[in-house]
Amino acid sequence: MAHALPLYEGKCHNIHGHSYKLFVTVEGDALDNLSAEGDMGEFKLSDTGMVMDFSQIKKIVEQCIVARFDHALVLPDSDAAANAPCDSLGGYPAKLIRVGFQPTAENLLLYFASLLKGELPEHTRLYSLKLYETETSCAELLL
Repeated sequence: MAHALPLYEGKCHNIHGHSYKLFVTVEGDALDNLSAEGDMGEFKLSDTGMVMDFSQIKKIVEQCIVARFDHALVLPDSDAAANAPCDSLGGYPAKLIRVGFQPTAENLLLYFASLLKGELPEHTRLYSLKLYETETSCAELLL
């Protein structure tokens, strides 16, 4: 995904891209809880042993975020950005997404959380999101 931060004074003011990595953590009650006895104390065991199937989380993240943002250019829908020359990309096709905020990693996490919350099963809650822009630079949102 590419983005630009027109309200930022620095290199990131210009259009540039990242190979983002998004980590999604959910919490909740394990499916089909059974009371545990003995060494487990007050823990609960479940028939499936999981809160949510990883393939289900992956499908939700793919539909809500990856399919929409992968290979896209994300720009703020602001007066500063509206005058930028990036609406015309020299005739190249563009997957342009306008958002109502500066598309920093921190703001993207808040936005991604809003997209995911309504898609999770009732028994689960979004616990955290972590978004890496590079291998060493990330933002994390604890909910």
